[in-house]
Amino acid sequence: MHPPSRPADENPAPRPETGRGTVDPRRLRADDLRYLLAVARTGRLVAAADALGVDHTTVSRRIAALEKSLGLRLMERGTEGWALTDTGKQVSESARAIEDALARVADAVSGQGVRSLRGTVRVSAPDGFGTVFAASALVRVRRHHPGLQVELITATRQLTLHPSGFDLALAIGGSPGGRLVTEHLTDYALGLYASDEYLARCGCPETLADLRDHALIFYIESMLQVGDLDIERHLPGATPAFSSTNVFAQLEATRLGAGIGVLPAFLARREPLRRLLADEVDIRLPITLAMRRESVTHPAVGAVRDALRREVADRTAELLAE
Repeated sequence: MHPPSRPADENPAPRPETGRGTVDPRRLRADDLRYLLAVARTGRLVAAADALGVDHTTVSRRIAALEKSLGLRLMERGTEGWALTDTGKQVSESARAIEDALARVADAVSGQGVRSLRGTVRVSAPDGFGTVFAASALVRVRRHHPGLQVELITATRQLTLHPSGFDLALAIGGSPGGRLVTEHLTDYALGLYASDEYLARCGCPETLADLRDHALIFYIESMLQVGDLDIERHLPGATPAFSSTNVFAQLEATRLGAGIGVLPAFLARREPLRRLLADEVDIRLPITLAMRRESVTHPAVGAVRDALRREVADRTAELLAE
């Protein structure tokens, strides 16, 4: 009888014991480092396999072979997928140089005079900001570097992310600590918005106290992963009547007259909505840009970071409702 097969992202093979010793470079296969980089970027064996055009068992086998050659653990299973160990981060940083060298060889063979960035950069961003701003910045990078692959994951959550599964992350709120290299990217404004149809039917609130008589639209409190978006901080005593984990669902509900939405200005201004109680409710929240430490010096990640900076600099008026 055959033993039961493991799920794709289970620990694929016994890990070597932790410990440092002399390593013979002739025993190392440089190509195995590509597999390490792919899992480091995605945090998943299956996703790494898709990116490399192989099956997940090949990825597992190649990383296990690399760990055996080094006699050290390079990756360990975490709550959100596979993450690099401290040694794995050092190896991964060196592996980037090999990946860059291969890209330069490809450019030389193709006769390109100017170096084109290659490889894959994965970005995590909130739903609204990711769609309206990050996507635009990524398109800008791709125009200049068509050999670069970019991936955008959208989820509204705080920077409590395990530093794996992305090269660069954007999140609402401040820095969680020292596991990531972070910087303040921008602030953005939220306010109260409603459709003309809703206001004609239910009336227009004149004071904050009047909001008790209106249906509010915002995030689901019990599922909210961003403390800065806690509605109690901004509108004490308010309870949303229509809630969603997706800001675009909130926007659509507001447009359809379900209530008064607490919405980012950069989204609300795209719809025929009216701003309410602007002097009383003007919420400003930060967006933090974070990178895994081993990604900081990578040219492609740097190009995406610079594109994001330019995007927010060019469109500050949209972000701050000016």
